[in-house]
Amino acid sequence: MTVTPPAIAKEVALVDWLKSRGSVLIGFSGGVDSAYLACVALDALGPGHVLAVIGRSASYPMEQWSRARGVADRFGVPVLELDTDEINDPRYAANPSNRCYFCKSELWSRLAPVARERGLAVVVDGTNADDVRGHRPGKGAAQEQGVRSPLAELGFTKDEIRELSQARDIPTWSQPSSPCLASRLPYGTEVTVERLATVEAAERALREIGVTGDLRVRYFGDVARLELSAGELARWRTDDGRRAIRAAVTSAGFETVELDLRGFRSGSMNHPHEQPLVESLGVA
Repeated sequence: MTVTPPAIAKEVALVDWLKSRGSVLIGFSGGVDSAYLACVALDALGPGHVLAVIGRSASYPMEQWSRARGVADRFGVPVLELDTDEINDPRYAANPSNRCYFCKSELWSRLAPVARERGLAVVVDGTNADDVRGHRPGKGAAQEQGVRSPLAELGFTKDEIRELSQARDIPTWSQPSSPCLASRLPYGTEVTVERLATVEAAERALREIGVTGDLRVRYFGDVARLELSAGELARWRTDDGRRAIRAAVTSAGFETVELDLRGFRSGSMNHPHEQPLVESLGVA
């Protein structure tokens, strides 16, 4: 992947932005964006002026935590882990359409005091310019806590962040996006630890049999509706593939497995009235 001149220019601007602040606390999920931001901040400011904070909860996938720790260990990014408790907030657990606001309120209300206690000048997140479109209720919570989004402010696109990450040999450059597990539940379906664990187990089982690329296991009670990237959808729609997928997902506790023939669609739960196009893979 070639790094384009506009992307290089944005990285120079990002380094200047960070140096002008002097120190940062980064909300660090270990995704493509926050991993890139943490590595650039480390280079620009040094380890004594950077802290990457991971918020741990039932909605945060273990696979994502492993990636975050892997990047931090490889590049020497200082990390702090904090437990967050959004799952016990009844406003969050009710799973309204602005669920992310309550989750991010919990996260940033814990991270902002850490920044103050440690004398870090600004709290930042990995929001990029592509993220500012669409349904983003969590952004309001960040703004209330004074959280800045330098990647978005400087116009970084997701593709540019991937280009620059690859050039820096950051292993997350090609990884699929991985939002919180609660995003797999339809709005209005209560968020519980058990439901999140079932979704996570199903997605892990699918990865273990070789499903790659973008993947979501959408939770509909006893029914799991799977969204796969277009290439993977075609690859697994064989008799053997269907059997393997059904066995993997039912082993996690679902009774019925469906393939969404529209494929992976980020934010598909934001369109509950769309007519599904599914293929049933049968029951356990």
